[in-house]
Amino acid sequence: MNVAKIAVLSFFCALCSTANANDYKSVEAVFAPQSKNQFVLDIEAALARTQAQQGIIPEWAAAEITNKASGRYAPLDKIAKEYKLVRHRMVALLNVWTRSMDKGAGEYVHFGTTTVDVYDTALVLQLKQATHILLADLRQLELAMISLAEEHRDTIMIGRTRGQHALPITFGKKVSTWLGENRRNIERLQEVLNRLEQSGILKGAVGSYLGLGEQAMQTEAGFVAELGLQKPYADDWHGSRDVLAEYALVLSLISKSYGRIGSELFLLQTTDIGETEEVVTKTAVGSSTMPHKKNPSKPEALMFYARTIPRLAEVILEDMVNTFERDDTSRTARSLAEISIETEDMLDSARRLIVNLKVKPEVMRTNLDKTGGLIMAQRVTFALAGKIGKTTANAKMHDVAKYAIANKLTLREALERDTELSQHLSAAELDALFDATTYIGLAPQQVDAVIAEIRLKRQNDSKQ
Repeated sequence: MNVAKIAVLSFFCALCSTANANDYKSVEAVFAPQSKNQFVLDIEAALARTQAQQGIIPEWAAAEITNKASGRYAPLDKIAKEYKLVRHRMVALLNVWTRSMDKGAGEYVHFGTTTVDVYDTALVLQLKQATHILLADLRQLELAMISLAEEHRDTIMIGRTRGQHALPITFGKKVSTWLGENRRNIERLQEVLNRLEQSGILKGAVGSYLGLGEQAMQTEAGFVAELGLQKPYADDWHGSRDVLAEYALVLSLISKSYGRIGSELFLLQTTDIGETEEVVTKTAVGSSTMPHKKNPSKPEALMFYARTIPRLAEVILEDMVNTFERDDTSRTARSLAEISIETEDMLDSARRLIVNLKVKPEVMRTNLDKTGGLIMAQRVTFALAGKIGKTTANAKMHDVAKYAIANKLTLREALERDTELSQHLSAAELDALFDATTYIGLAPQQVDAVIAEIRLKRQNDSKQ
């Protein structure tokens, strides 16, 4: 088999290899033992093809290695038995796998490389796959939030600051803040993906290419290209785990974004507020002892993930402090798998919550009036400012608001009792000033602007 045939074989292997982001339907599948096994086999085959093209190993050996790069030639049960003998996971896999090869091709497997190159590159391929899936989940959620924001663009509700009624907003405006944060998280994850794409590595035991020959740098470049990765970083990152830590920290940020959404919807579903509700199936049971209960299970789940995912990120962050050229004290592969799977589960909960969210405009309107018009004090103050000055108007309205609260009056009733201020505003003016539906600022236009910005960015997503 000549170099041209090896190149053709490489092309077809690339089409069916684990580097294809559409191979896996879930993050959990990416990190399954049989999947990791296949990543390792693909990596070894990619190395063999690259070395054959450079004349380092025979072409026939590369072809045999590639043909046998399948889990059926390295079954997990046999690897487990072999591991009990050799106590080394890579050696166990290679021993089982190479026994299936003809013509002595096994002599050229794992030629010049080392375990850490293979497993770090396998981890990069796994994280690449996981990132593609998580990005797709985030974009799907983005569409759900766009729909929710558009539907409630003009749905008026009370805006709350520090837990208190502040000024009117729309529910669509609230959702638009979720949208903006979600989009920034998409961009952060895309940036991490770019760095992962450059993190394929073939630099040997201490990261100086020993054992790989004089063509080592060219071998590494061809090797990562075979795997569908970009030109690798020139530095040895075996002991520099910043890209892996960044990945975990971005997932931690995403968890906090959805924790905020979960916390807000948890509170909005409380009996005392009741402005939204998580819709569940008719057969769902809220409590084993209280038949009336409708518990906010999905909001609670988001709050849970916002607590646990950052804790996993802490473990991965600790791995940045490696000893000398590298060590294995943190063993973050398991934590990276767990944080990725947890993030996918969180995004699934978020999607189910947002798609099935019941918004209650009538309750929002009722709650808007709970303070008896106090939330319109700012508007009245601005109306008076042009007549008696802003500082004076602000001080006077502060006193009127305190009087209304103390005497259980609406703000308008208290204002009408103040002979000094009431002379400046007619009944018609007061009617207009206390109409909360006309005091939402540019909230609807803000929703439009956020959605337009995101739709433009989604178009650019499709070009990447």
